[in-house]
Amino acid sequence: MALELRQQLKLSQQLVMTPQLQQAIKLLQLSRLELAATVQQEIEQNPLLEEISLSLDGEDDSSFTADSLETLPEPPSFEEIIPAVKIEETDFSLKEIDWQDYANEYESLPSFKSGSDSEELPSRLDILVKKPNLQTHLQWQLGFADLTTEEEEVGAYVIGNLNRDGFLEVDLEAIAQETGCSEDTAQAMVRLIQEMDPAGIAARSVRESLLLQLERLELADSLSSVIIRDHIHLLENKNYAAIIKAVSRPKEEVQAAIKVIVSLDPYPGRAFSDEEPQYIVPDVYVYKMDDEYVILLNDEGLPRLKVSAFYKDALKKDSSASDATKDYIQDKMKSAAWLIKSIQQRQRTIYRVVESIVKFQRDFFERGVAHLKPLILRDVAEDIEMHESTISRVTSNKYLHSPQGTYELKYFFNSSIEREDGGDAMSSATIKNRLKQIVQAEDPRKPLSDNAIADIFKKENIKLARRTVAKYREQLNILPSKFRKEPNY
Repeated sequence: MALELRQQLKLSQQLVMTPQLQQAIKLLQLSRLELAATVQQEIEQNPLLEEISLSLDGEDDSSFTADSLETLPEPPSFEEIIPAVKIEETDFSLKEIDWQDYANEYESLPSFKSGSDSEELPSRLDILVKKPNLQTHLQWQLGFADLTTEEEEVGAYVIGNLNRDGFLEVDLEAIAQETGCSEDTAQAMVRLIQEMDPAGIAARSVRESLLLQLERLELADSLSSVIIRDHIHLLENKNYAAIIKAVSRPKEEVQAAIKVIVSLDPYPGRAFSDEEPQYIVPDVYVYKMDDEYVILLNDEGLPRLKVSAFYKDALKKDSSASDATKDYIQDKMKSAAWLIKSIQQRQRTIYRVVESIVKFQRDFFERGVAHLKPLILRDVAEDIEMHESTISRVTSNKYLHSPQGTYELKYFFNSSIEREDGGDAMSSATIKNRLKQIVQAEDPRKPLSDNAIADIFKKENIKLARRTVAKYREQLNILPSKFRKEPNY
């Protein structure tokens, strides 16, 4: 087969995404904190972008929009804003203060020993602390033990291999191999750490952790220990009758032993978790004013942008700037204009989406979760004449605060559940809320099975299969009926 060159004409259509369009799409799906970080990064990279500051009378100075390039007035000088202040020399001059030692010398600390020298007082920086994690807490205790260098290394290795639950994830053989010690030394160090606070630490399983805690309470030979050591599988299934039969003890004693076990912590390491809570800051606020709902976008913390007047002056005809400089400024100005326009478009899109959600879900805002209607992305997309992918990006990682509480925007989109009598369909969120109410109202000694819950929904003219009940129950972190059952002695 011979190779040859040919010319061929082909007509086709394809979508080419410009960098500006890619940036607009990226900004649309960012959360509020991510947007603030992105804008701050653009301010650092683009010298033409400046943050609008408030003037002395509380009004914003001139801002730049994508459709306007008017000359901005020069900001007042520092001398015009704050008049010169003269400090007259007195007997006590500020120069006499040793500012480097101000924190220690001029902020006195209480002394725990009479007559102690002030230089021996701890620095204020020495007492600033943060919540210690599990490893830090154990390392601090390890420092009080009289150990050799080898034992300290083995102890540090053991502490470093504890997971967030406080369980040891390596065996003695691995500890000895990695640290070069004997298994007896490894066993001794594991035992030493198990004697530290919190009780039950460095165990290999929940059973061992509970037994260590009972040992700390001097209950190693108690009925609680017998139940944990030999019948923990019955305890997990809450089969109390089988436990009473297996241990051949009166039910009152078994009941008291189980109460002791329930008071223990099966995962002692979690109390020292250093994971910081993630606080939600709403992107949109919805308030009810008379009979109407008012939508307010939360712009707090988001920089308000303008184009620098200094660089705009460099583009004038009478400017002495070189052509290369003007080209650079022109390019950065276009980038700044597109960024400002994209942020404005993002805010308008979010407002329109929330406005449509409020219109569809007005009953929810009036009366709560029980009145949440089925809603899909296509409904909102057709309402505001946008694509479904745009609606999906807008509702990602964004939260709305309303009289009913704070919810993610995606919360308002739910599948529908048909009714037996042909009435209006219900949303899956409403069904989950009803399922939670049913479980909360059940008899704890006779919890409802998934079939029983499905029958209750059937009596309420709601089509719901048993497997759907089980799926929603798992999503709500509700245990099966056998684990929800309270002991009945």
